[in-house]
Amino acid sequence: MRTRITLAQARRIALAAQGLHEGRPAAASRRHLSRALQRSHLLQIDSVNVLVRAHYMPLFSRLGAYDRGLLETIAYHRRRRETFEYWGHEASLIRLDLQPLFRWRMARAARGEGIYGGLARFGREKRAFIEEVRREIALRGPIGAGELSIGGKGQGSWWGWSDGKRALEWLFWAGEVTTAARRGFERLYDLPERVLPPEILNAPTPSAEEAQRELLRLSIRALGIASERCLRDYFRLEPQDAKARIPELVEAGDLIPVTVEGWGPVYLDPQAKIPRRVEARALVSPFDPIVWERTRTERLFDFRYRIEIYTPAEKREFGYYCLPFVLGERIVARTDLKADRAAGNLIVHSIHPEAGVTPEEIAPALGDELRLMTEWLNLGSITAPKEWRRRLQV
Repeated sequence: MRTRITLAQARRIALAAQGLHEGRPAAASRRHLSRALQRSHLLQIDSVNVLVRAHYMPLFSRLGAYDRGLLETIAYHRRRRETFEYWGHEASLIRLDLQPLFRWRMARAARGEGIYGGLARFGREKRAFIEEVRREIALRGPIGAGELSIGGKGQGSWWGWSDGKRALEWLFWAGEVTTAARRGFERLYDLPERVLPPEILNAPTPSAEEAQRELLRLSIRALGIASERCLRDYFRLEPQDAKARIPELVEAGDLIPVTVEGWGPVYLDPQAKIPRRVEARALVSPFDPIVWERTRTERLFDFRYRIEIYTPAEKREFGYYCLPFVLGERIVARTDLKADRAAGNLIVHSIHPEAGVTPEEIAPALGDELRLMTEWLNLGSITAPKEWRRRLQV
């Protein structure tokens, strides 16, 4: 087993682990979506909808202009679902068969551990109220937080949760309710036994230690090559849990310690593929596994990336919703995009090539990718900065 990996090899390993080395299908089927989900294990969910909801984008990056209704089926269909919602890498759609691996996290949440301090305090102080909310879900679910008869009203903006919403989120953390479906972006809560298949609910519950080991095995499979920090970030494991489990996985041969120039110590997936070359072409969202762990992105691709959604407009360097553009084996540019649905227009606010990359090198492939995205989002036109229109042919 090799113990030294070049940086170029590490980049190819990382891209291949996420399926970005493969050609896209002519027409993506549900089978293609399932296969992509088997690779990444989960899709992060986020409320930002300036372009498209976060969980849709990684599949577009890998499969092209697929039918988003296929993901809705995989995510929420009563009998054909392949995912459940829970806290994986933040809020996530997670492979359904992995649900038993998160029961230790649910049990900790029920004890007030591993959750937001305010929510843990609410759980301790409002147990009777939480149980009343759970009973209402049992009687009336699936329902949204605003439909609770005892929920109260939220205060202020998005995070001004009502007591009913707090109770539901505590129950969600603890695994006592789950997401049956979504109405727009609103969660509809119900009891797990009415949402998840019996074979999942009746599957044995592994110990916390074995579940953490398996989550780390899945992490290295999805990453290909990773540091300890990257491994625990994938499913957001606590540092002390990852530090205890990683030596056990090294001893078992599930993680191979290797050295990579300028990055270390790191671990290699024993089954990792090292392609001779990668011909990737993908716009990836800020919530894509390729760029989740920002230090890894910087080590592998020499690409310093920060999402600027929460940065005041006058202080943004690259834009509100800036997508890295992967071409070949590098991240070569970032482009700030917005879907103007009312006008049927994809707005390209800006394009920033990386140092040493000329516009002519990236424009043909980027233009193709923007046209593909326009088709996928059912938009009719593209508006780009004047200096890029001819180059992109839009």
